[in-house]
Amino acid sequence: MSSLAFAFGNHIVLLDLARFVQGVGGAFMWAAGMAWLVSAAPPERRGELIGSALAAAIVGVLFGPVLGGAATLVGPEVVFSGVSAGAVVLGAWAWRIPGVPPSPSPGLPALLRALRHGNVLAGFWLFTLPALFAGVLEVLVPLRLDDLGASGVAIGAVFLLTAAVEAVVSPIAGRVSDRRGRLAPIRAGLTGAVVMAVLLPLPDRAALLGVTVLFAFVALGGFWAPAMAMLSDASEEAGLDLALAFSLSNLAWAIGHLVGSAAGGALADATADAVPYALLGVICAATLAGLIG
Repeated sequence: MSSLAFAFGNHIVLLDLARFVQGVGGAFMWAAGMAWLVSAAPPERRGELIGSALAAAIVGVLFGPVLGGAATLVGPEVVFSGVSAGAVVLGAWAWRIPGVPPSPSPGLPALLRALRHGNVLAGFWLFTLPALFAGVLEVLVPLRLDDLGASGVAIGAVFLLTAAVEAVVSPIAGRVSDRRGRLAPIRAGLTGAVVMAVLLPLPDRAALLGVTVLFAFVALGGFWAPAMAMLSDASEEAGLDLALAFSLSNLAWAIGHLVGSAAGGALADATADAVPYALLGVICAATLAGLIG
């Protein structure tokens, strides 16, 4: 298990390999777990339950730094061995839970065909866009906060608080998408994202920037659950099984986050922070205009 490698490994190659295996396992669990959840859920509550699952994932992210802090106090051997034991218990528990009968998978050719459907592409894009925005924020904001004199603890607290707020917003957005349609919270999120793209370069105090970032992540929180539900709806209509549908959401998030963090940071370094934010604002405004039109 990867956690045991983190507990007892002392070579960078082993640790890198363990992190890669952990990422692969996480992708498998995410796609299969979400497919399991949605298969067992009534369609009229799909957005709400996806939002709740996303909130649980965010809580897990928040718990990560706690484990890291514990590892510095009692040692990585104790902490990561405990994580491994917990994973075994969860695995045994999941093994005993009655699952949803598997449905035949149409395979990768059907996945490629589905990507030619307009609704699938729309859902894919609407899941990629907030990941793109978040990738830019996660690179530029810590650097700007540092320039404004914020300590490392303060920077961590900003992102801890924003993640906690996202965990609250996500199930609410999912519930709204069930009741008012998938696009209602997404349009609200896009509107907020356009406004925040204009405001993000302006603060000259760390506290003010922290508040601005908080509202930016509130806007992005309106995307995740509705866009994932929209993508799963469209994928089903295109003949994909739910596991492949949620693998698409994994791909969309990974592409958005990678491009946002890499390209956003490079563009800001070559010009100014305002430039990638302005570009994000234009992209969000164009997407909103497409959804309204």
